[in-house]
Amino acid sequence: MNWVLFGQQLINGVSLGAIYAVIALGYTMVYGIIELINFAHGDVYTAGSFVALATLVLLGASGHMAAAALAFALAVTFAVTMLVMGATGIVIERFAYRPLRGKQRLAPLLTAIGVSFSIENLLQLWMGPSPVPFPQIVPNPFFSLGPLTVGQMQLVVIGSSLVMMAALQLFVHRTRLGKAMRATAQDWMAAEIMGIDINKTIALTFFVGSVLAGAAGVITGLFYGNIWFINGFRAGLIAFTAAVLGGIGNTTGAALGGFLIGFIEVMTAQYVGFQWATVAVFSVLILVLIFRPTGLLGQQLPERT
Repeated sequence: MNWVLFGQQLINGVSLGAIYAVIALGYTMVYGIIELINFAHGDVYTAGSFVALATLVLLGASGHMAAAALAFALAVTFAVTMLVMGATGIVIERFAYRPLRGKQRLAPLLTAIGVSFSIENLLQLWMGPSPVPFPQIVPNPFFSLGPLTVGQMQLVVIGSSLVMMAALQLFVHRTRLGKAMRATAQDWMAAEIMGIDINKTIALTFFVGSVLAGAAGVITGLFYGNIWFINGFRAGLIAFTAAVLGGIGNTTGAALGGFLIGFIEVMTAQYVGFQWATVAVFSVLILVLIFRPTGLLGQQLPERT
């Protein structure tokens, strides 16, 4: 076995898995609160890439900018994208999901699919049906790690994703709003009796999840160099698989699942064939649902009434 090639693909898998992990966090947060699979989340992630592109073009960003100007452009791009997508998440929750809360589960699920297709078509009308180049403003030199090489953008992807995951954990476990989210996820009726504003808490969950998706959209554009209106469909399904693998409703599990799915996809493409990568990912989903439906870190919860 070529261990150098294996190590190189491991780095690639961690980079890809970091993106999946951030997207999966949005899925698992929403499911943990209202037990809804928000299939529109992947398209919110793609919309984040498009908003980031528009922001960079508006700022006139290019790879020839001075370091200070480049840092400012990136900071503004991340801030604008995350706020816009966070607001988008609140709007989706308020007008698409809240009116159906408490209804049969099929209705919100079909609505989520409808919102997903609506966002995809809006993005297609905005930027067209073809892949759109994304400004490559961040230098991407490669560094040697013994016999292995790692690109600067790979380090940026992994580092920024880990920072966002850590920030989310601190927010959920150390802040008052985070405690309200956890209480609502455990028993929203009891949380409401204790004075927690359920509507505000659920809207906050959609906001935080969409903020993370927007940040992932910026990172993806910088990493791959192009964006496409349909990207969110595949990325969203794979991120959902990661959330299920780790234990849907568990943020730590979603992060773990994202990295594992990235590893599985990359290794399958390398050693079996690129055309089998997606097959392997969704085979994992089927096996998890059959043999461990609660996921790696999930736990069986009682049915809510």
